[in-house]
Amino acid sequence: MTSASDANNSIRFCIRSYIAFVLAPQAPIIDWLAQLDNWIKTSAGFFADRPVVLDLGAVKLGQPGIRHLLGQLSERNIRVVGIEGADPAQLDPSLPPLLTSGRPSERPQAAETTAPKREAPAPAAPVQTDEPTSLLIECPVRSGQAIYFPNGDVTVLGSVASGSEIVAGGSIHVYGTLRGRAMAGTKGDGRARIFCRKNEAELLAINGYYRTAEDWDDAIRSHAIQSWLENGVLKVAPLD
Repeated sequence: MTSASDANNSIRFCIRSYIAFVLAPQAPIIDWLAQLDNWIKTSAGFFADRPVVLDLGAVKLGQPGIRHLLGQLSERNIRVVGIEGADPAQLDPSLPPLLTSGRPSERPQAAETTAPKREAPAPAAPVQTDEPTSLLIECPVRSGQAIYFPNGDVTVLGSVASGSEIVAGGSIHVYGTLRGRAMAGTKGDGRARIFCRKNEAELLAINGYYRTAEDWDDAIRSHAIQSWLENGVLKVAPLD
C-alpha cells in the first residue's frame, strides 16, 4: 500500500533520444575556428536552435582552454550541451557534462579486397522480422516537429512547415511545400536524394553536405526540385 507521503516524494522519470551535431576541433584551434567561420558563412543559421556536442578527443586542452573554446563557440551562437573525449579532471559542474554513451551515425564499410578464408558454415540464424525501410507521413509536418527515421526513405504527403525538420537515412519525398529542414542520407548514403513539389526549404542536406535558403535562386525557389550529391557537391535542380 502506498502512503500519501510516498506519493508526494515520488518522481516520474522518462528516457528520450535526441539528435545532436558533433563538432570535433583539431589543432591548431585557431585554424579550426577559421575553417568553422568560413563554413558558417555559407551555411548561415545552420546551428540555430540545435544542440551540439563538443568532441575533444583529437586535442589536449586544460580547463582554461576548454572554457576559451566554449566561449568562442558561444560567440558564434553554437550551444554546446555536452562534451566528449575530455579528461574528467578538467571539467567541473559549471561546464557542460561529460558524455560517454553517444553512438555515431553508421557509414557503409569498404568491401574487403582479399579473398575470405574458408570456414565451416555457421549454423543458420533464426529468422527475424525486418524493420520497415520507409516511413509514410500522411499529414503535414508542423512547425517545431522533428521526424527522425534512420532506416530508409521518408515520404510526406502534405507540406513541411518552417521550423520543422526531417532526418532520414535514405531519400526524402515531400509532395507539398518544403519550408523546413530536410537532411537525407544521414547514415552515409551518398546516393540519397531529396524531392519536393515546392522548394522553400531553410536547409537541404545529403550525407553531411549542406545548402541553405541563401543559395536559392529564382530557378529553384518556389519550384519543384530534386537535390543530389555529385562529386562532393550538393546539387539542386528544378523538376518542372
